[in-house]
Amino acid sequence: MHLNRVTNIAHPMYQSALELYKISFPPHEQREAASQECILKDNGYHFDLVYDATIFVGLILYWETPTYIYIEHFCTVPEMRNKRYGEKTLAAMKEKGKTLILEIDLPIDAISKRRKGFYERCGFVENSYSHIHPPYHKENIGHELAILSYPEKITVEQYQDFTAYLHNKVMNNVFAQ
Repeated sequence: MHLNRVTNIAHPMYQSALELYKISFPPHEQREAASQECILKDNGYHFDLVYDATIFVGLILYWETPTYIYIEHFCTVPEMRNKRYGEKTLAAMKEKGKTLILEIDLPIDAISKRRKGFYERCGFVENSYSHIHPPYHKENIGHELAILSYPEKITVEQYQDFTAYLHNKVMNNVFAQ
């Protein structure tokens, strides 16, 4: 298994990766095309395709800082689910030796509870911070999400640093046209 970084929309797999992205996340959790294209140029942003040999199995979109990695979006090709690719991808991310931070829907229904269970089996822990993710679209408002981290809970200072990074870097120019 390996990751292949996409740095521009001319990449031969970019459109296929976007199709997976669009079927894996509700519209309000997706970046607009112009925003996605713009951030591909950012050195801190990784739009990584996940491969098993030559087979495309998933996508992990993340921001890497000196001390932590924020996983913004993570998904597996539907036909490739339940084959441990998600677990293997997260294991590869853990090898970077940094704290991993991600957001999930609040665990209120069967799917969101199952997703939380997956991350907990991978060693992530839930943090107790009340967290609103900013909107990806002008017509939307932010939505509440749970913060998970690996290998342990993040401190208040780490959470404040993360939210500042989220608002000032990750979401900067999100409405780019």
